[in-house]
Amino acid sequence: MTRSRQPPGCCALLALVAGLATPALLHAGAWSGYIQAEARVFLHEPADPRQHGDNLSLATEPEYYTDWDGGRQSLTFEGFLRWDQHDDERSHADIRELVWQKAGDTWELRAGISKVFWGVAESQHLVDIINQTDRVENIDLEDKLGQPLVNLALIRDWGTLDLFVLPGFRERTFPGPRGRLRSLPRVDTDQPRYASGAEDRRVDFAIRWSHYIGDWDFGLAHFSGTAREPRLLPGLADSGEAVLVPLYETIDQTSLDLQATKGDWLWKLEWLTRSGQGGRYSALVGGFEYTAVGIFDTAADLGFIGEYHFDDRGEDAPTPFEDDIMVGLRLALNDAQSTEALLGIIADRQDNARSYNLEASRRLGNNWTVEIEARLFSNASPGDPLLSFRDDDHVQFTLARHF
Repeated sequence: MTRSRQPPGCCALLALVAGLATPALLHAGAWSGYIQAEARVFLHEPADPRQHGDNLSLATEPEYYTDWDGGRQSLTFEGFLRWDQHDDERSHADIRELVWQKAGDTWELRAGISKVFWGVAESQHLVDIINQTDRVENIDLEDKLGQPLVNLALIRDWGTLDLFVLPGFRERTFPGPRGRLRSLPRVDTDQPRYASGAEDRRVDFAIRWSHYIGDWDFGLAHFSGTAREPRLLPGLADSGEAVLVPLYETIDQTSLDLQATKGDWLWKLEWLTRSGQGGRYSALVGGFEYTAVGIFDTAADLGFIGEYHFDDRGEDAPTPFEDDIMVGLRLALNDAQSTEALLGIIADRQDNARSYNLEASRRLGNNWTVEIEARLFSNASPGDPLLSFRDDDHVQFTLARHF
């Protein structure tokens, strides 16, 4: 089993957290989490004969929480462990969170390993940059590795100012030679390269101001450090196999996320400008979600989603979102079983490439949930990152027991 390696400096930070959180050992906390079984059924033979066919995996995510000092101090733990039938890189363990938090009247301080989310869009979390992506979990890039950090939040009438010190960098995970939904050729994670001489020991910094004015919520942020998304360069593995080698460059990124709530409408925008990965570039994703409440005189709500993606690097962008439109439907039955479904289609305006995504979930009794996810790809042209997934259409079934 591959363990998601914790970055340099992490042990010292965890020792600090252990000292600060010693009083938590005197208080009873609460455990929660889930254990799940996942089955992926692929509709085609793989493009690379080394890749597996249908696949099974097991995962668990235990969580623990306790607080003391009248609720002003707390300790949160979230672990993760997955065993995968075929892909050794997907069999991995990680500490998603192990963080101490202390709250004052106008400030909050966190230290340890944690997760931070920025963004408002549905189809791409463009400005979300604090945590590294756990790419072996899913290609939607929503699963994140825990990030060592110290975070001071100053809470004032004019908004909240978050200051981050991020000691130690975490490399992105990628599927192994036998894994599906990977690039062709594969990414060789044994050969990481860094633009910074400090490599993964570089200390990154970030600052974000968030506030609201009437119906408008916004966040303005700046990040200076090692890019979470590597540039993939051609290389050779020790065996002589042609591979892609990840290069982690040092970047400066300024970003804005904005959401306006206007009755049944949500208007959303994420925008960034970044330097350090070639010339400076800008990118955005923006759009709306309209919710029809109580359709057909039922308790169900139906949401209509539309978003546009733009990256001014054009065809040179290492992302499939350089000039794309996403449309989707979100159905929430609002029943006792919390039945929900999301259907989305992303279309490239230049080469007619399409990706289709269906996600649905339902609770079974008090402790079980079942989820179904389907992903299909079509019409990707040479040079499009989606071309590697042309034979990876699949349906995924997940059954989870919550505790």
